[in-house]
Amino acid sequence: MLDKVEYWLGLADEDISVAEILLNGRKYLQTGFFCHLVAEKALKAIIASVMTELPPKTHDLTKLAEIGGIYDSLTENQLDFLEELNPLNIEARYPDNKARLLKILTAQKTTKIIKETGDFLCWIKQRLGK
Repeated sequence: MLDKVEYWLGLADEDISVAEILLNGRKYLQTGFFCHLVAEKALKAIIASVMTELPPKTHDLTKLAEIGGIYDSLTENQLDFLEELNPLNIEARYPDNKARLLKILTAQKTTKIIKETGDFLCWIKQRLGK
């Protein structure tokens, strides 16, 4: 499964780079979407490290943390962060939600989200010894 761990972490690394490009281009909704992808893939790396089958096809970050066995290890801030990211995956795809999310995702808020995403990815890598 180590190959699969590296696979998921590699994808997360690529996505954080894309998120930074999107942030610099002031594409805040898309930045948030990619931050969700980073967290999702980091959590799927955790799952790949403890399971022999492929991670489930879900985008629910808290559910992935539970499946990966790290939910109880997350700080309150990390749990809040995952809850904040959760709607940026699905809801960002629908017109009614886009307008609402665009009001929330200011430059300052999105910069904070990308920093927290990078911190979360680093935390996952440390747990995996990477």
